Amino acid sequence: MIATEAVATTALDFNGLVREHQAMVYSVAWHFLRDRPLAEEVAQDVFFSLHRNLRSIESPRHATAWLRKVAVQRSIDAGRRRKRLPRIGLEEVPEPASFDARYDPWLGESLRRMVASLPEAQRMTVILRYQEEMEPAEIAAILEMPLATVKSHLHRALGLLREKLERRGMGER
Repeated sequence: MIATEAVATTALDFNGLVREHQAMVYSVAWHFLRDRPLAEEVAQDVFFSLHRNLRSIESPRHATAWLRKVAVQRSIDAGRRRKRLPRIGLEEVPEPASFDARYDPWLGESLRRMVASLPEAQRMTVILRYQEEMEPAEIAAILEMPLATVKSHLHRALGLLREKLERRGMGER
């Protein structure tokens, strides 16, 4: 009975970790890949890895960092394997009646495409900084790169995005 209790406790811990972090893991994958089925596959793979490595997780904070790092790595790997442009499904296109005057869907879609066109490292730093609202030091730890490199990637990525916006006539006025 003791062995059964240990397995049940591990299962409860695993289930709790999945419930607590599934949105974050999926968000990282989806914002990097822009492909729902592929992001779901990556998230599932991340949690499968968590289940296999659950005994090495030392604390809830370690679990969060571990999951974020694995989600980043698996998303980059999936993007490299895919080697094709992201597609937008019909279910992602808003109904005309749902138009929000405060939100410009054309600008939002243009920005998403521009971010998707950034080089991998720059794209992931932008996603982690602005979508996941992480600080540059946290991003450096996740991506295992110097803080100065993260800041450089962010600076260059934002410069490229500004340049692209200006070329399209959407820059600051």
